[in-house]
Formats: sequence, C-alpha cells, structure tokens
Amino acid sequence: MKFSTIKHSWFGNIKGDLLSGIVVAMALIPEAIAFSIIAGVDPMIGLYASFCIAVTISFVGGRPGMISAATGATALLMTSLVKEHGLHYLLAATILTGVLQIIMGALKLGRLMKFVPRSVMTGFVNALAILIFSAQLVQFQGAGWQMYAMVALALVIIYILPRFTKAVPAPLVAILVITVISIMTGSDVRTVGDLGELTSTLPVFLIPDIPFNLETLQIIFPYAISIAIVGLVETLLTATIVDDMTDTESDKNKEARGQGIANIVSGLFGGMAGCAMIGQSVINVKSGGRGRLSTFIAGAFLLTLIVLLKSFLVQIPMAALVAVMFMVSIGTFDWSSLKNFKRVPITDSIVMVMTVITVVMTNNLSLGVLVGVILSAIFFASKISKVKVTNVSAIGANKKTYQVTGQLFFASVTDFINSFDFKEEVKEIDLDLSDAHLWDDSAVGAIDKIVIKFHQNGVKVNLKGLNTESHKLMNKIAVHNKPGSLEKVASH
Repeated sequence: MKFSTIKHSWFGNIKGDLLSGIVVAMALIPEAIAFSIIAGVDPMIGLYASFCIAVTISFVGGRPGMISAATGATALLMTSLVKEHGLHYLLAATILTGVLQIIMGALKLGRLMKFVPRSVMTGFVNALAILIFSAQLVQFQGAGWQMYAMVALALVIIYILPRFTKAVPAPLVAILVITVISIMTGSDVRTVGDLGELTSTLPVFLIPDIPFNLETLQIIFPYAISIAIVGLVETLLTATIVDDMTDTESDKNKEARGQGIANIVSGLFGGMAGCAMIGQSVINVKSGGRGRLSTFIAGAFLLTLIVLLKSFLVQIPMAALVAVMFMVSIGTFDWSSLKNFKRVPITDSIVMVMTVITVVMTNNLSLGVLVGVILSAIFFASKISKVKVTNVSAIGANKKTYQVTGQLFFASVTDFINSFDFKEEVKEIDLDLSDAHLWDDSAVGAIDKIVIKFHQNGVKVNLKGLNTESHKLMNKIAVHNKPGSLEKVASH
C-alpha cells in the first residue's frame, strides 16, 4: 500500500473521524455490556473485546470507517460454551475463531458476496433495523415520563441540529445535553451504570488456562467454526453496505483476515469474539466518520471512558443512547423497498420478506441470509428452467427439425424430454441446439435419452449447433455417441 493511501485512510478526515469515533464509543458501551450478559460473562469481557477488536481492526481491516466490536450475533453462540465449560474455554474458542477467519480470508471467501442478491441485502438491513429498534424497547419497561421526554428531546436534537450546523455530530451533542439535563435535574432515568458493574482496569495479556489437547479442541471447535462463519457473514454484509453508503470499495478478503487477527488479540486480552457492527458503522458514517482513525478512536476512547472517565460514563442516561439507536434504526431501514413492492418482481419481494421474517423470528442474521440466498437460487432456477422446443420443418416431411431454446440442466430436462413424441412417423430428426446450452450431467443424460428412444423407434437423430462448452461436456459423459452404444440399445 502506498504511503499516500495510508496517510489518506488515517488522516484524510481527522475532525470527522475524531468526533464520530467519540459518538461510537459511547454507543458501544451499553451494547457491549448487553452482549456480555447474553454470553453469560462479566460486562468487562465485552468491553475489553470491543476495545481490542476496534483498535486492531483499524490497522489490519480492509474497510476503513467500519466499526467492529463484540456483537449480539456472536454472543448468542457462546452461551452454552460459557455455561458448560467456563470463561477460559470461551477465550480459547475466540482465538480459534480468529485463526479460522484468517484461513477463510486466505482462501478468498470474500468473493462469495457476489452470490448474495440485492433482495437479500435489502431484507438483511431491514431486519437489522427492526432488531435494533425492538432491542431498545426494553429500556422503556417501568420507565417514567422523564425517559420518554429525554428520548424525544434527543431525537429533536439529532434531526434538527444538522439543519443549522454540521460542525459537531448531532448524536454527540444529544448525548452530552441529555446527560447534563439528567445530572442537573437528578432524574431517576436508568443510566449506563445501572447495566452492570464496571471496573477501571486495563485488559492484560493472558493465555487461556485450559488443557491443550484433542479433547479441548473437540469442545471448542464447533463453537469456533460457528462464530467464525456467522461473524464473517455479518462482517462482509456490513462492509458491502458501508461501501454503498460511502460510494467506495473495500477489500473483503483483507477484512476477513483482519477480523481473524482482531479476534485473536481479543481472546489473548480477555475479550470475547466479535465482528463488524452495522448499527455502529451506520452511526460512524452518519456522524462523519470515513477513515481508519474513526475506528481507532472508537476503541481507544471506549477504554478511556472505562479507565479515566468512569464517573462520567456511568451517569450517561440510557435515554440518550436509545435515541441514537432509534436514529440508526430509522437510517438503516430501506424505506424505498416498501415503495418498490409493486415495481420489482414478486419473487424478489418474497425473498426480501422471508429474509426479514427469518431474521426477526430467530434473531439470527446469518440464517436469514442463508434462507434468502436459497430462495433466490430456487426462484432463479425456476426462471431459467423454461425450455422451448419448436418444430421448424415442413408438415408431412419424413425429416423434421426441432429448434431448442433455453438452458438445459437438472431443473429443465423433464419438460425438455416431454416436448417430444417418440412415436411420430418420421425417418430422421435434426435437433438444433444453437440457442441452447448444456450445463450438467442431467442435460447430457436428457440428450442421451432422446437419441436412444428415437433410435429404438427407427428414427435417426442429428445434433446440430452445440456450442464449444456444451460439445466438450457431451464428449466427456454422453453415452449415445460412444462406438456401438446405439447398436447395443437396439439389441435389447
């Protein structure tokens, strides 16, 4: 990488990156604590992870300006491991997760993103917006009118302030103003300090205190591979979304390797595994963050808040952070997808809706994407499986010509074969495949079946117009064109 490129990615947007990083750091805290609780570990484990992952990924990631930290998607996969085997096995699984992600990056699995359709991406972001919004509702349980008033005021600041000035990110102003109001009025609104006990200590290097043997590997590997895959899917999807938001490109394979390195560092410093966070990444971008410095500041300021500014940190009202997350939810949801329901193909709408439903019902982003991709593949196969067979010869002639148009593969061969009357009164048939393509063994098997069935009825079949690839496939696996094969069929 050229020095000028490195300089631009780090110092090309200093003010925007610095301020946006501070906003993200504050918004990271309640989520990191919440995810720690989900995983069944001390709140500091999630905070240490968020610090380690964010700082590390700022140096080794492939997507400048994207935020990575402890996440709910990965935390959900850790619960049983922590419950059954304890924290040190989780740290070992985190390190192994990183190793697996580095291998995935080296294998260039990032290129698989091209197989994720736009409808699945839309469903992914819409589902995530719904999850982000619904996750904030728990903060209103048992809350008084002050909570609602503070959230409303914070939202007014977030959406109105940018009309007058963009010198300072509106979410940061909202957090500071609401915190000051809360302290001055002595309100009983829930604060960050109410989420869990925080300690002003730095993370320390440690090797997991576990037996290094095959039995340990058998315990942690299933968790590590699940976390690695889920984390990588969410990371690559988030990177694609940030690419679109910033109109820039990123190195997905480098990002995969970077996530692996970051998780190894997290595990060695007492943190849990994590991945990219679309919510925090949206906050970063909307607050003006674009470069690696914003990600670094987010992690560094998070640790600063914990160690040096703990007394201020614990007084930040959840109302302010809930308002910021509401902004993220509203900004993340693709509202145009609702308008386009009647414009896009019905299959695309079904894929998008099913992706949303799956994610919301299971709280599993990766499962939703998998369901969406499979549905898209089924619909695509259905669309291209329509094969047209046209009789282009003169009526009453002893020789007929059939024009075949379409893609011949496993999903289309049944209709293709059924298009022929094998008992018709002709002596010879020309099968024109100029406008067709043979894709697999099923396609070649269908040609074999047609040629052999006509031959059994005394009809000769000539194949014409095969393109180069189809011809190669035919020569490799066809039966009818092998010496003596038709004679053997006729003798049976």
